Amino acid sequence: MVLKMMTRNGSVIRTEGLNKSFSSVQAVRNLNLEVAPGSRFGFLGPNGAGKTTTVRILSGLLKQTSGNATVCGFDINTQRDDIKAATGLLPESPGLYSKLSAVEFLEFIGALNGRNGESLNKRIDSLLSILGLEGRQNDLLESYSSGMKQKVLVASTLLHEPKLVFLDEPTSRLDPAASALVKDLILILAEETETSFFICTHQTSFAEDVCDVMGILNAGELVVHGSPSEIIASMNVNDLEDAYLKIVGGHVDRKTLLAWR
Repeated sequence: MVLKMMTRNGSVIRTEGLNKSFSSVQAVRNLNLEVAPGSRFGFLGPNGAGKTTTVRILSGLLKQTSGNATVCGFDINTQRDDIKAATGLLPESPGLYSKLSAVEFLEFIGALNGRNGESLNKRIDSLLSILGLEGRQNDLLESYSSGMKQKVLVASTLLHEPKLVFLDEPTSRLDPAASALVKDLILILAEETETSFFICTHQTSFAEDVCDVMGILNAGELVVHGSPSEIIASMNVNDLEDAYLKIVGGHVDRKTLLAWR
């Protein structure tokens, strides 16, 4: 079921019949999707649903089997370098050099993206201030908590002022307190930097708190997309978790479970 999405002038992501197969396994199936500028788009689905594969295609790291897409107005077939320059990507298991300070790490990432000098220093100072790390910027990353490290990693994706940031399971491996920090961070950055976010997750509570629009993927296929309230209403349930479970499976039969006792 496809719900009417919020539309604005243009789109930061538009896919048309996007497919990706690995031998006999079809990871993405005929994906047709449009994401509006300024959105905090949640891409939900169970592990193996095809979320990471989709992000790798859209960020220019993986070639699709068929179909097409544009990201920030650039074609994924012919303008991958432009896409990489216009977007940021935080994978599920990123690398972090623990023997560097936050400033040193961000300077290193900036240099890899061709940025240096006063403009980079100002950008680092601005991001660390937004993230509440200005008092710890010279401490080694090995002394940081998980939530603080995730803040630095998010900052590293924003150094080159991307129009769109891909976050793949941004709260994986984090405790509830650190997850709350990341949630607040995304909301603050979306407001203060006007960055669009494409967030892969299987955590419905996180998505409901952060995302204004979302799509639910199952077995590589986009089953439904719209605002959280639209998806809940379309599934005739009380909350997003029930809608998600109704779409992807996972309901517990309470009568059967009680019969086992």
